[in-house]
Amino acid sequence: MAVKALYYSERDGLDMALKHPETMLFSSKAEADARDKILELAEEITQFLQNRVPGMTEELAEKAALAIAEEKDLFAKALKKPSVLNQSLEPGDQAGQ
Repeated sequence: MAVKALYYSERDGLDMALKHPETMLFSSKAEADARDKILELAEEITQFLQNRVPGMTEELAEKAALAIAEEKDLFAKALKKPSVLNQSLEPGDQAGQ
C-alpha cells in the first residue's frame, strides 16, 4: 500500500480543504505555502478595501480581495500597462462567471 502526503493551508483549514480537494489540497508543501501567502495577501487587501471603500460589505471585500490576490502577478503587470487586466477576457465575459 502506498502512502501519499497531502498538504493544505492552515488558513483554509482542514474541513474546507477536504470539501474542495481539487483546489485546496496540494502534493507539495511549497504549493500549500503559496496558497497560504495568497490568503495572507487577501486578508490584508480585504482590510484595505473595507477601510477605503465606504459601504463595502465584508463578503464583497473578501471576494474582491481573493480575486486580486490570486491574480497578483497580473496586477503587478497592470501597474505598468493597465490594459493587461482585461486582455484575457473574451467579449461578454464577466468576473465570477
